[in-house]
Amino acid sequence: MGSEGERGPGPGDPRALRRDCLHRIFVNRSLALEKIKCFGFDMDYTLAMYKSPAYEELAFALLLQHLVSIGYPPEILAYKYDPTFPTRGLVFDALYGNLLKVDSHGNLLVCAHGFRFLKGAEILHYYPNKFIQRDDMKRFHILNTLFNLTEAHLYACLVDFFTNCSRYTNCDTGYKHGNLFMSFRSMFQDVREAMDHVHLLGCLKEKTLENLEKYVVKDPRVPLLLSRMKEVGKVFLATNSDYNYTDAIMSYLFDSSDGDKAGTAQRPWRSYFDLIVVDTRKPLFFAEGTVLRQVNTDTGKLRIGTYTGPLQHCAVYSGGSSDIVCDLLGVKGKEILYMGDHIFGDILKSKKRQGWRTFLVVPELARELQVWTEKSELFEELRSLDLLLAELYQHLDSGSSERPDISSIKRRIQKVTHEMDMCYGKMGSLFRCGSRQTLFASQLMRYADLYAASFINFLYYPFSYLFRAPPALMAHESTVEHSRGDAGEAGAALAPWLAWHGPPSPQVGAVPEDSSGEEEDDDGEA
Repeated sequence: MGSEGERGPGPGDPRALRRDCLHRIFVNRSLALEKIKCFGFDMDYTLAMYKSPAYEELAFALLLQHLVSIGYPPEILAYKYDPTFPTRGLVFDALYGNLLKVDSHGNLLVCAHGFRFLKGAEILHYYPNKFIQRDDMKRFHILNTLFNLTEAHLYACLVDFFTNCSRYTNCDTGYKHGNLFMSFRSMFQDVREAMDHVHLLGCLKEKTLENLEKYVVKDPRVPLLLSRMKEVGKVFLATNSDYNYTDAIMSYLFDSSDGDKAGTAQRPWRSYFDLIVVDTRKPLFFAEGTVLRQVNTDTGKLRIGTYTGPLQHCAVYSGGSSDIVCDLLGVKGKEILYMGDHIFGDILKSKKRQGWRTFLVVPELARELQVWTEKSELFEELRSLDLLLAELYQHLDSGSSERPDISSIKRRIQKVTHEMDMCYGKMGSLFRCGSRQTLFASQLMRYADLYAASFINFLYYPFSYLFRAPPALMAHESTVEHSRGDAGEAGAALAPWLAWHGPPSPQVGAVPEDSSGEEEDDDGEA
């Protein structure tokens, strides 16, 4: 892990064939890019990246203002958005008001009440088995999107305020003020209503459009990549945003007037797409969908009636469904590679309902990779502690009465794990907590065929590329060496470390192979 940075890979070392980690596309399921006939895009946080933390700060301030307007104490306006606190994939417990970080099975990894992180007996008070029933959707709400970052931070701020405000009495399920009781569930409902007001009714979009340079990343490589994609296949845009907002954002992204020579005609952004669909209402779009209507691009208004005609060049449609997209473009299922940032609304539903190939945009990956590479000494220390544990138990079996004292090693492992987590932020890594993967990581591995910090990374791969997934080794495969003879002491000592780390894992950016070996079936799955 640390040796590559020290000496660099030598001739014949497969690491020498890998692209720069920030340009890499990571692979969960093998995919032959030459078999993709259609590239689909979400807009928000995919084609259009918002500048962090400026965009979240704006959204957070608007949320606070709305809550005050419906009766929340004006003192909450003193809170400011802290980008180091929230991470995606947290779960809000609407019964007890806690923010939880869990694994794929619902086991608790981190528990925070406001900004106070709970330990031991406090966690057991709320969760006797340190476990939650994730399928209880009325109580546990997963905050998976980048838009949810401000929401997660807002829950922490509100709980922190009411917990420490002398006017309110703390209860397990909310706060009492005189004859009034405010439950955490009602707080959740108020915040969700505020989110809808800010995001759907336009005030956030209005503020964004007033200062696009401050809030939206303009990358000149976007038009270049889409023009190349359009040369080898069809390209479509499917966004939940309305046409007027989409037109303003996309015009800004594809405006190359700064670099054009005088007199050069500006190419309209709609010409980069074969199909444009706004107001898609994902994830409903991937199920029964809604009525497909044509948009008058001069006024932004919808034409009356359901559109039933053929696909028109540069036309814009509203609503519809993924089935209609397939029919209009003449493509199906695994011929489509769809790119988005929403693990549920974009990736999970397009994979499960349509069988589309999927690419998840994970902007946090750049930071995750930075910590993974720069803090290698912490991972090495965990490795050493695991080896020390192996040595203590190496010569013991079921007949041994000796009980090694491992308490100091366990404390050290906990300390190093916590130190690692804090390198990522106050809630730790998006993908793991120590040796355990988060719910977000497990969903990414299950539903995203490919993922990267940005879809722009496709610029660094030919369209004939075979993305080859690394082998997903089971515990017995990753801890038992291939040699026929006894692996000896070295093999025994390495077993716990290999069990902890496994093979280089794409979900933590641990430099898996991009492509190797023979091509799999068309779907890349066994």
